[in-house]
Amino acid sequence: MTLPRFALALAAAAAFLTAAHAQTASNSAAKSVVTTEQVRAELMAHAPEGVEPGKPVWVGLQITHKPEWHTYWKNSGDSGLPTVLEWTLPAGVTAGDIAWPTPKKIPIGTLANYGYEGTVLLPVPLTVAPNFKPGLLSGELDIKLKAAWLVCKKECIPEEGEFALKLPVKSTTAIHGAAFDAAFKAQPRPLMGNTGIVPDSQVQIDGNLIRLSVQNLPVSLRGKTLDVFPETPEVIETAATPTQGWKGAVWTASMPLSAQRSNSPSVMPFVLAAGAESYRAELKVLGTWPTVAAPATVSPALDAALKANAAQASSTPSLTLAAALLGALIGGLILNLMPCVFPVLAIKVVGFTQHAGDARAHRRAGLAYTAGVIVSFLALGALMLGLRTAGESIGWGFQLQSPAVVAALAALFTVIGLNLAGVFEFGNLLPSGVASLQAKNPTLDSFLSGVLAVAIASPCTAPFMGASLGFAVGLPAAQALMVFAAIGVGMALPYLLASWVPAVARALPRPGAWMDTFRKLMAFPMFATVAWLVWVLGQQSGIDGAGALLALLVALSLVVWALTLRGNARVALGTVSVLLLGALAWGTGSYITQGQAPAAVAAADARWQAWAPGRVEQLVEAGQPVFVDFTAAWCVTCQYNKKTTLARGDVLADLAAKNVALLRADWTRRDPAITAALAQLGRNGVPVYVFYKKGSPPVVLSEVLGVEEVRSVIATL
Repeated sequence: MTLPRFALALAAAAAFLTAAHAQTASNSAAKSVVTTEQVRAELMAHAPEGVEPGKPVWVGLQITHKPEWHTYWKNSGDSGLPTVLEWTLPAGVTAGDIAWPTPKKIPIGTLANYGYEGTVLLPVPLTVAPNFKPGLLSGELDIKLKAAWLVCKKECIPEEGEFALKLPVKSTTAIHGAAFDAAFKAQPRPLMGNTGIVPDSQVQIDGNLIRLSVQNLPVSLRGKTLDVFPETPEVIETAATPTQGWKGAVWTASMPLSAQRSNSPSVMPFVLAAGAESYRAELKVLGTWPTVAAPATVSPALDAALKANAAQASSTPSLTLAAALLGALIGGLILNLMPCVFPVLAIKVVGFTQHAGDARAHRRAGLAYTAGVIVSFLALGALMLGLRTAGESIGWGFQLQSPAVVAALAALFTVIGLNLAGVFEFGNLLPSGVASLQAKNPTLDSFLSGVLAVAIASPCTAPFMGASLGFAVGLPAAQALMVFAAIGVGMALPYLLASWVPAVARALPRPGAWMDTFRKLMAFPMFATVAWLVWVLGQQSGIDGAGALLALLVALSLVVWALTLRGNARVALGTVSVLLLGALAWGTGSYITQGQAPAAVAAADARWQAWAPGRVEQLVEAGQPVFVDFTAAWCVTCQYNKKTTLARGDVLADLAAKNVALLRADWTRRDPAITAALAQLGRNGVPVYVFYKKGSPPVVLSEVLGVEEVRSVIATL
């Protein structure tokens, strides 16, 4: 297959996926619920008098936690992070701050956090200005929310979700009124209606203690023991129990200052609660804060994290730019041997055979292919660096973390496979003027072949590439792009040499009838790649997502076949098949992009546990060695290593003999925590394999695992 034909295949597949993705976007625009294995999060609205200036309009995120899981208050305590809400609203509508309900104290060993269990609604007031204009056709207020929360049990998992609602402007919205009323009742009330500093009340600094004195508390609280929640973080010892009492109508308490105090405010807001009754008091601080000395000791969790960071830094020697470029060049060469690049190799074999008798065309093809590879690596590198600069936590292979991109590639390879199998020829489907571009643009054909090669190779990290990519993301943009270009040069170099060395061209068989058989044979690697991509999507979006994609691919194949017919049959069956494809895209697109992913660790292999932030440090601190497999379903090298080296009985026996904890960090879908862990190891893509042992720096293994390499490291544990 030559690549103006491939370009047209790409255009056809892109048109199909654009339609499907547009419908997916439409479906997701109405999404108000995100469900994970730990929480159910729902965007709610409450506008009992409609959406008008001066009328109360509330929105909020309700989080329902699974048992024993929790998220955090505005001051999370000794660890954790508060939930963050980012709103996108039309002109004339602004969002206020979260009206935080009163939290509870959650002990975590010798530490303590402030947060929420069960179900909590975080309300946010909206202000509607007189210049607000609803949608011209819908008469609705479009509300979009991007939320991020940290949900913890013993382990912590950062999660996020995107939500959308359309709120009718002219009618009332009170379906969630009971939930909002409960949230309003759970909020602390200003003490005695005062919204500023409470008179005759104060915080007194007394050495390493703070002493609270609060007047004007309601009679209903007098004599009761109060829960104390400081809104200012990192001031007091959160886990300490306040010493408190009553002197008539005055409540007093004292609490120790934190040894790692980072704040010295002049005013401290507190929430004081007894049961369901809570009040907020802003207290003026009197006295001088003690000087914060560098702590001689830190908490066990922080100490373990610091030791791990230091060990990780020492385990990754700094590279020079020259070494990174050389590693990138060698990595690009080896990338040609990665199994995920094989389908493109097949296309290039056919292409080189067709040009074997024309040395000049062969050279042009080699140069164009090289240009396509290098330009694609530069484009991917620039996009990745730009997104990271904008604050996105992504790494190499990030595009295949998107189910929509996986589905697009599956559609593209289905079209290519059908073409190679002889089901259709583009020249028979398109106007003669367009089809004639085939003969006029063989160079574009080769250039796009290079683009395709990079698209398929990008999920792989070949040996020598990992360190170079990790080094590149910390360089200035120009130098980082040099590293990406070096990978492209390495990958294209064998084809470039083959196209310019006459001996290679002469060694190729002459064109003949065998080429048609070989071309049809090469359809099967394409379909095998489709099967792999459907499996990858199943790992991301579950069985429903994989089933939806298969249905769409069958419908796409029917469209392609129908367009090969002639006369009335082509018109009738082509119309029906296109409508069927559109209906399936409309009805199943959300399953592909929003389906629920299965558990990260297969239940069939109970030896492996799911990686989570802090889990390695906990195990290592307890004296147990740890092996972490940073992997992804779309990484073919990862799957090869998993099914060969990591599944071998002798390797597993060695790991069990040394009591090595096995953790699997699944990066199939975007996970900022895993991205950060890879960056600490000086890596930016998967696979990455690491051994951890107390008192020793982490040992990072090769991307392509060897049995002896793994066993030799185990022997040293």
